Amino acid sequence: MNTYKVVEKFISINGEGLMAGHPACFIRLAGCNLNCSYCDTAWANRPDTVYRTETAEEICDFVRESGITAVTLTGGEPLLAPSVDELLRALSAIEGVRIEIETNGSVDISPFVDIGDNICFTLDYKLKGSGMEEYMLTANYDYLTKRDAVKFVCSDLTDLDRTREIAEEYGLYDKTNVLISTVFNKLDKREVVDYLIRHKMNKARLQLQLHKYIWDPEERGV
Repeated sequence: MNTYKVVEKFISINGEGLMAGHPACFIRLAGCNLNCSYCDTAWANRPDTVYRTETAEEICDFVRESGITAVTLTGGEPLLAPSVDELLRALSAIEGVRIEIETNGSVDISPFVDIGDNICFTLDYKLKGSGMEEYMLTANYDYLTKRDAVKFVCSDLTDLDRTREIAEEYGLYDKTNVLISTVFNKLDKREVVDYLIRHKMNKARLQLQLHKYIWDPEERGV
């Protein structure tokens, strides 16, 4: 029986993404193939991180018992987990749930897009400030729909310029949702608003990481 390295499970609200502000069950899996400069869950990616091995059924039981219908599968990079397709099929079969996969933009999503209509992707584009832009797999954009999103986390105005370039080059506004966030406490949100207005980025959406304003930014399990 396949098992998964679960570093934490908790119920909170979605701090970002298309379901921002909605209650959600979070399933965080261990491990990541990137090392972003601003990563706020680096502790979950270390080789010595503490985790529990759980089956797909145990994870699904947690979701069912919670009574919460939004599920966020995150990491690390959850799509690197062995047999994660089995977990996604099990979660997708739970009546009434919506599963959001938070993925870092470097992993091929094509094996997972047809698992269930109740699965959506929030796909990062790692900008220059992350130090990981070279690993971005833009072929993923061929599989995105209006139920998905591409998230750009900006460190500075140069990252915003690159966001605008990528969104236009790959036609993201017509394919999916474009979300713009900032590295926490690094780029003034007013500058971002001014930028969006100045460049008439009418279909982009600024997001704040709500959980970092409600709780301590370093707090886990929220």
